[in-house]
Amino acid sequence: MTTFVFRNQTIEAFLGYKDMTYSGYDDISQVPSDVDRYIWFYQVPVNADSAQLADEISSYRDKLDMVLAGAGGLKPFIILSLVNLFPLRLTGNESAVEEAIASFNSHAVALSRQHANVKWVDFDEFTSRYSSDLLVNWKYYFMSQTLLNPKLAHDFQAWWQQVEAGLRLQRKKCLVLDLDNTLWGGVLGEDGIDGIQLGGEYPGKAYTYWQRSLLQLARNGVILAVCSKNNEQDVQDVWLNNPHMVLKGEHFSAKRINWQDKATNIADLASELNIGMDSMVFLDDNPAERELIRQFLPLVEVPDFPEKPYQLMAFYRQLVEKYFRVYAVTDEDRAKTEQYRANAMRNAEQSRFADMESYLYSLDIAIDVIQADEHNLPRIAQMTQKTNQFNLTTRRYTIDDVSQHLDMGWRVYCMSVSDRFGDSGITGTVFLEPVDDVTVNIDTLLLSCRILGKGIEEAFIKTVFNLLRLDGYRAVRADYLPTPKNGQTADFYDRMGMTLEVAGEDGSKHYTMALDGVFEIKNCYNIRVL
Repeated sequence: MTTFVFRNQTIEAFLGYKDMTYSGYDDISQVPSDVDRYIWFYQVPVNADSAQLADEISSYRDKLDMVLAGAGGLKPFIILSLVNLFPLRLTGNESAVEEAIASFNSHAVALSRQHANVKWVDFDEFTSRYSSDLLVNWKYYFMSQTLLNPKLAHDFQAWWQQVEAGLRLQRKKCLVLDLDNTLWGGVLGEDGIDGIQLGGEYPGKAYTYWQRSLLQLARNGVILAVCSKNNEQDVQDVWLNNPHMVLKGEHFSAKRINWQDKATNIADLASELNIGMDSMVFLDDNPAERELIRQFLPLVEVPDFPEKPYQLMAFYRQLVEKYFRVYAVTDEDRAKTEQYRANAMRNAEQSRFADMESYLYSLDIAIDVIQADEHNLPRIAQMTQKTNQFNLTTRRYTIDDVSQHLDMGWRVYCMSVSDRFGDSGITGTVFLEPVDDVTVNIDTLLLSCRILGKGIEEAFIKTVFNLLRLDGYRAVRADYLPTPKNGQTADFYDRMGMTLEVAGEDGSKHYTMALDGVFEIKNCYNIRVL
């Protein structure tokens, strides 16, 4: 991805040179069109005259608006907030500079809310970690006009990598938690429901703050799971009867509370949730348990747990920044805990039926096939970034990429699924690229792993095939591009009756199919095209 950076000082040491082009200092005379995205990375200049400095900062707002207008509304545009790296006041009541900075940053936030392609990044999140003496190295400033200390470049790049992952909507999916001395202080089996450390004064107060913070993760789309060596009834009792408990049983999408080894339990959790182990983070106060998971499940992230309860909130911040930060959260993300709990009920229900067909009829599955629009574009783009298992080509797209495809005449559909256990939300999408007047190519086909196993993927694609046929298309092309995670989809197009034309040595497959008849769909699905 090529990037053009608007800057007013030397910043190459921080963003690097690969695929990066930089403007001149405070130069907005050109907005190149042959790049994939733009970054605005201005810093507050050094000027002891606060009135002059405030005026200069205020001018950045108009310059930013001019650049945005020249860039158009499709390509990603990232704005880093202004931070005063060298604050200087000659009198205690001076505020013009701070007000100008606040005004610019407020304007940048407003732009990010008004335009889907604009993203605002809080640069203060990085700079607040360091003292003024560390932020600025005057030697480098006077020699190369680099105000931000180049010695912080490595730290900045690590932070920026996390920012980029958040902008791409990539993060870990699941946090697996031990209980004793992890979710609360003490050992439940020894200390009892009322003896564990939770609530009241320290250390119980620290665990209460910790649980409240973890609850916010769940409310913002992170799956919480339990993996604990304990008596399950004791844990149920503490969830029900300890008045200080913030996180209760209903906040966890899956649980393994037994005396089995934790590597086996975590593997079972991944299977139940239908997620990859590389999507999981495991927290345990016991170093031996952490080492077991590192050895036997190397894809699972296992950070060291704090030794003291007063370190928990700083640890929480590290977890968020390293594993769970994302730029925006969709409604589907917020509902994820309930959706996975509903999946557990579906699985339990399935055991009551002797055959799959009867089970599917019992679910009352409703499938809405919806054309892409401004309301569902964020979710569609997010799915391309995050879905790995049922993803035939694993192409990653931003909101702006999807918008450009639509402008080029592509058809993009998404699918919302619900049943009598709950609403799974938008959980599938297909991108259709016109080849000619009668032929279309399936560029992307993916479904969320949590709705698989009920034939919904077949009903979805057959509905799309029928729509294409009604609109005059008579042929479909499609590809399967293998990845380490999508092997389960290798024969999907074969099962859909498509003809394999070419099989590559790398495992790729290229298919065609004539749309010469109506595709029959089992009537256990209630399908609407909206």
